[in-house]
Amino acid sequence: MFYDLFQYEFIENAIKGAFLASIVCGIIGTIIVEKSLVSMSGGITHASFGGIGLGYYLGIEPMIGALIFSTMASLGITAIKRSSNTKADTLIGMFWSLGMALGILFINLTPGYPPDMTSYLFGDILTISSQYINMMIVLTVIILGAIGSIFNHWKAYLFDEEFSKSLGINILNLEKLLYVLISFSIVILIKVVGIILVIALLTIPVATAKLLTYNLQKVMILSSIFGVIYSLSGLYISYEYNIPSGATIILVSIFAYILTNIGVKVIKNKELNFI
Repeated sequence: MFYDLFQYEFIENAIKGAFLASIVCGIIGTIIVEKSLVSMSGGITHASFGGIGLGYYLGIEPMIGALIFSTMASLGITAIKRSSNTKADTLIGMFWSLGMALGILFINLTPGYPPDMTSYLFGDILTISSQYINMMIVLTVIILGAIGSIFNHWKAYLFDEEFSKSLGINILNLEKLLYVLISFSIVILIKVVGIILVIALLTIPVATAKLLTYNLQKVMILSSIFGVIYSLSGLYISYEYNIPSGATIILVSIFAYILTNIGVKVIKNKELNFI
């Protein structure tokens, strides 16, 4: 039975990781979707690969390197975008490629046998360590504090930037903070679903929640709940059938979205026919 698995530490860490990742997906994922920052987040995610490679090269925790690289990439994109005429998608492509290229270079230069990068690229929630859980907890608390403490500012920012400025909100600083929080979220999610699939987990639960409500707070809560369900379901299936956990979580998420979409349409059609 599933509860028998709790005797294993790696299963406990995987479940803790699933919960923490789901909270992040619900909060930051909602903002990413609302502000159309999916491609931006993809660029930051792939840039973090350079930090992972640097971590191996220097002999430090790779995820610390990923955190540094992703944060630098997010702030770099923001600074260059506002100080030049270069379009955002061009900058995203540049940082995306730069991060991946540096990651490959550092890994190639690392002495000894090259490390296995599969868990970073495609995710493996069953390999989450206690040290990584502690990092996830710290970053999640920071994200919750940064969003919850000025939640009304975020609502105004998502509604209309000009309106936010009229309220005296510093949009530039809020945007910088958002990109840093996105970087933190990416680091939390890398070991869960991998660099390749991070964007899917940040957006699919939100897309599912928005089928049911448009209230910002409710979308965040529902997205977090859906994230927990998808992650734990994917974890169980991957463990039972010995298949990749990251890909399984995403497939479960997409399948749930399709079912929810169909269910909502059926209910709406019945309501229209009744009227």
